Amino acid sequence: MQTLAILVGGGPAPGINAVIAAATIEARNSEAGVLGVYDGFKWLARGDTTHVQDLTIDDVSRIHFDGGSILRTSRENPAKSPDSLRHTTLALDKLGVTHLLTIGGDDTAFAAARLAEACGGRLAVAHVPKTIDNDLPLPHEIVTFGYTTAVNLGKEIVANLMRDAATTERWFFVTVMGRRAGHLALGIGGAAGATLSVIGEEFPEPRIPVQTLVDVLEGAITKRRAQGRDHGVALLSEGLAEKLELATLGAVEQDSYGNVRLSELDLGRALKERVAASLQARGIDVTIVAKDLGYELRCAPPGGYDTQYCRSLGFWATRFLLEGGTGAMVTIQGGRLVAVPFAEMLDPKTGRVRVRYVDIRSESYRTHLAYMIRLKPDDLEPSRLGALAKAASLSTDEFRKRFGPLVERRARPR
Repeated sequence: MQTLAILVGGGPAPGINAVIAAATIEARNSEAGVLGVYDGFKWLARGDTTHVQDLTIDDVSRIHFDGGSILRTSRENPAKSPDSLRHTTLALDKLGVTHLLTIGGDDTAFAAARLAEACGGRLAVAHVPKTIDNDLPLPHEIVTFGYTTAVNLGKEIVANLMRDAATTERWFFVTVMGRRAGHLALGIGGAAGATLSVIGEEFPEPRIPVQTLVDVLEGAITKRRAQGRDHGVALLSEGLAEKLELATLGAVEQDSYGNVRLSELDLGRALKERVAASLQARGIDVTIVAKDLGYELRCAPPGGYDTQYCRSLGFWATRFLLEGGTGAMVTIQGGRLVAVPFAEMLDPKTGRVRVRYVDIRSESYRTHLAYMIRLKPDDLEPSRLGALAKAASLSTDEFRKRFGPLVERRARPR
């Protein structure tokens, strides 16, 4: 008998349950057994086969409306050691699993690829791309599931902060999830019309001086002051922290995949303290509040788009497996099933799953940029320079010396 096992890895995202439901229903309708594996690879990597449950159509027929994951999730890496990988394969063999469907982001995709390789063809493996970060290697127009719902909910939260900022005349520095790519911060910022969004892709260098980010934020505050406004909301992509000298932000912890636990690094607070101190040294009193945004988005009920998208992904991933497919990430592109082989997802230099970054040369990004309030090349023209320097409590020469390199850097072609 064919048996499909389903597990979820990485952080939650809206739509997980819709994938689980569709996969279970299609497998059962095809007379295959279905096992739900709890907590990702956590127990399998220890050789433990007790944390599983038979899933039936009745169990899952209405869970597509719900956020979170009925199977929970974890960041356990089954490929972190030969023993973990061996325990995982033996556990799946013991459970009689013939097909494995993993739901997750780049780390889970990497684990699925390693597991498929280790099983040598006796286990069919498919991966469904899930992450609110939207950073898996797909064509630009194909979003990862959960991203659309996260942007919509994030837009509402940031819109509330914008009203609070205007009411109380303060600034919010909001750190938005996105380990390596700035899609989520940019999407939420653009949808809400936030004052500005700052993402790691703006900075091609491997390391960003903390002072550069301070200058970006202080420049935006100054420009708003010159326009007669003492409030705003700046979104900061979480991935900026990975490009900073991490020692400046506190102790660094890592997960089982070797990723820095960015949620433990208080990026917003660190930048708030430096920006406030710089302004106060010139007699400018600005109230800044640091906030994190991400956990509020991950377990939200999926919106209509993500619900239907995820049901389609779950259905076709299961059909792909039961019809003999394996070793691929399953996507829907142009309304059609497109299986992306694991080998094509991996970066040959790092051996890890490639990251889809924001294309800062695209018209899409340039539209976002056009609506941001931040220093730009024409702000150094004589007709604008005086007002900006006054708002910054600097002479025009001091202003040009302080912010000129930042503006000129943005003006250089990339």
